[in-house]
Amino acid sequence: MSAPAERLHASTALRELLVASRPVSWINTAYPFAAAYLMTTREIDVVLIVGTLFFLVPYNLAMYGINDVFDYESDMRNPRKGGAHGAVLDRRLHTITLWAAGILCIPFVVFLVIVGSALSWLILAVSLFFVVFYSAPPLRLKEVPFADSLTSSIHFFSPAVYGLVLAGAVWTWQLAAVIVAFALWGIASHAFGAVQDVAADRAADISSIATAMGARWTVWFALIGYTAAGAVMLATAWPGPLAALLAVPYLLVVWPFRGVTDDTAITATRGWRRFLWINQLTGFGVTLLLIGYWLRTE
Repeated sequence: MSAPAERLHASTALRELLVASRPVSWINTAYPFAAAYLMTTREIDVVLIVGTLFFLVPYNLAMYGINDVFDYESDMRNPRKGGAHGAVLDRRLHTITLWAAGILCIPFVVFLVIVGSALSWLILAVSLFFVVFYSAPPLRLKEVPFADSLTSSIHFFSPAVYGLVLAGAVWTWQLAAVIVAFALWGIASHAFGAVQDVAADRAADISSIATAMGARWTVWFALIGYTAAGAVMLATAWPGPLAALLAVPYLLVVWPFRGVTDDTAITATRGWRRFLWINQLTGFGVTLLLIGYWLRTE
């Protein structure tokens, strides 16, 4: 009777780890790396494949798994947790999650260090530093208002920066503008995502940009961030300016919640669900623009 119980426990742990890694969001970190690397080297090689796999699964398990472990008290009070928005991990799985994240990341990181340069090591180290200490003590940057949104943004644009550096890209001000726009998108996205958690975070005595500044202020901050991201893209090389249009769907999703109060902030979850699917739409738009740039610069 003990063997079936062990198999059941293992399957439960694997299922919870999968949920914790947020599969719906895997593409949000793998794609920036892959696009940046491929657009620079113009070839598919083992570094591209390994790096993409790293930012697809291990990176996300580390980022979200560590978050779910150290946000346990808040997540238990949060009605939206338990699916695409993240797992409420059983306490017995906390140590397993941390070990799994580390063990899964190590072989990929070793390979990337071997094939990389000193500068790529630095970028990767910075990226992983913020993955860990966004949630983990003693820094726990997610509880430092404004630093939480910036750190969350780093999670998503740093794979692109790493891909560019690893591939030996030549930096121009237009390329830098793309990264700045990406960073502004990430800051705005985190801020809006924090709005729906105001009540749960306050109940767990967790600070965030939304608990510090209030739900309505934070929604307007997100609207300004998305607008700024689109404006910055107007300064990039063609067809980059067309990407400014990709800010519009986010503005349309966030705009209806501009009047929320702290008491009604949970209603922003409706917008967040739409946000998760809009990412797929805008990702398709970005792909078309990258193909256009590829053909233009052949």
